[in-house]
Amino acid sequence: MRSLAESGERPCGTFGIPLAKTTLSHHFKVLREAGIISIRVEGTQRMNSLRRTDLESRFPGLLSAVLNAQEAAPAPTNVAATSHAATGGLREPELAVSH
Repeated sequence: MRSLAESGERPCGTFGIPLAKTTLSHHFKVLREAGIISIRVEGTQRMNSLRRTDLESRFPGLLSAVLNAQEAAPAPTNVAATSHAATGGLREPELAVSH
């Protein structure tokens, strides 16, 4: 979202995100269906743009809050390592379920 907020409009393949093309396509589809981005076809490219005006009129301040929260967010942590440490390294054994 930040990239679209800063650049205005970008083709799908220019985001530099190290994910499979199918994964990115799925994410763009979810964002489009949620009304967050719009996509227009230009030749062989799909141009993505943030629906800033629509979002701001429907949810005043939300987009700014999301973009600002993203800037202020701490670096992600490894949840599995954190929960393992929180339990002192002790976890309940997983039970195998047979059918």
